[in-house]
Amino acid sequence: MTALAFASVALVHLLAAISPGPSFVLSLRTAAAEGFRPAVGLAIGFGVGAAIWALAALLGLSLLFQVIPILFTLLKVGGAIFLIWIGFMMWRHARDPLPEVSDGTPRGLTSAIRLGILTMFANPKPAVFFGAVFLGFVPAETTLQAKAIIVFNIFWVEAAWYILVARVFSLPAARRAYVRLKTGLDRSLGVAMGLLGLRLALPT
Repeated sequence: MTALAFASVALVHLLAAISPGPSFVLSLRTAAAEGFRPAVGLAIGFGVGAAIWALAALLGLSLLFQVIPILFTLLKVGGAIFLIWIGFMMWRHARDPLPEVSDGTPRGLTSAIRLGILTMFANPKPAVFFGAVFLGFVPAETTLQAKAIIVFNIFWVEAAWYILVARVFSLPAARRAYVRLKTGLDRSLGVAMGLLGLRLALPT
């Protein structure tokens, strides 16, 4: 593969990562409510999840979805239920007081990474997206080393974007604004997450 092909895959993926979705909603809420460290863990989890979907696409999972569409549907419905559950929990705990950001923050780094991975797994569409991108930019004769570089690029681009989101929304000014608006904002984010889950479940 040429350097231009690598850069093209990374750019297309970055544009997809930037588009608002469940990961952005969860990243914003985690950064404002729990601080930078848990949000960084979440970003790493998003990166790992995206890299796994990219690897699966390289191994032919998107083709498998076309051959066995019921598999894709089952994964979508399961993921939609998970996202709706997260949205419900946001709504349910909207009135809870904001935890103090410290080393003893309720969500540890490992827990945040795990949540990030599960959130990425909740949406199987990246496998289809990566399959389409790779079809256009990754030749069939691409070496194993080049494919490993592609997967690594997917990881760091996804993680870097959400670390940036985490930094912005964990700043003191953003946290103070969140404290003032917590109940309404959490309920709005919960509804948004639930609607994203419903959208995922609907036929495309």
